[in-house]
Amino acid sequence: MDPKLPPPSPVTEPAKQENPALEPRSAWGRWQSLWVGQWGNLRVLAIALVVALTVRVFIAEPRYIPSNSMDPTLHIGDRLLVEKISYHWQPPHRGDIVVFAPPPQLTRLGYKPRQAFIKRVIGEPGQTVQVSQGQVLVDGTPLQEPYILDPPAYRLDPVTVPEGQVFVMGDNRNDSNDSHVWGGLPQQNIIGRALLRFWPLDRLGAVR
Repeated sequence: MDPKLPPPSPVTEPAKQENPALEPRSAWGRWQSLWVGQWGNLRVLAIALVVALTVRVFIAEPRYIPSNSMDPTLHIGDRLLVEKISYHWQPPHRGDIVVFAPPPQLTRLGYKPRQAFIKRVIGEPGQTVQVSQGQVLVDGTPLQEPYILDPPAYRLDPVTVPEGQVFVMGDNRNDSNDSHVWGGLPQQNIIGRALLRFWPLDRLGAVR
């Protein structure tokens, strides 16, 4: 006789676990999910916009060259990146190429406050700038200027740069509306320093 086997244990099915993610959603649920997703995209877009505006206002901004006053260093149509941070902790120095809003001397002549100029810093506060016999002199010392288009064909009697101002000139000395015409530039009018030319691509590089 076969030994008597114990009766089989009853088998119970595991309790069904509900997974809302796998359950078919109602039309309201689908619409709500879509709406939340759209708001998420809008939030990302808003954050990106705020970051872009912050960078432009406080850090750097693109500019283009509308005139030939900085030839041969910069040409009409060049696109530049202008950084706006460094002058918060240090003053402009000779050789810096700066973008600035028109000083009072020019706004009185009808230039718009939002119109921007770009020139090279030649004289710092307290220094004396002079132009004589086609040569720019600072404190009586002739500057070595390989970046200019032509020597200046005009004379400028010695001018001492006031505190809080700089003396700026265009590299195209004979076709530039600059400090030799209207005087010193208040440092508070400076928007930033030209840092990088990003267009055209064949001239990509630092601005000097």
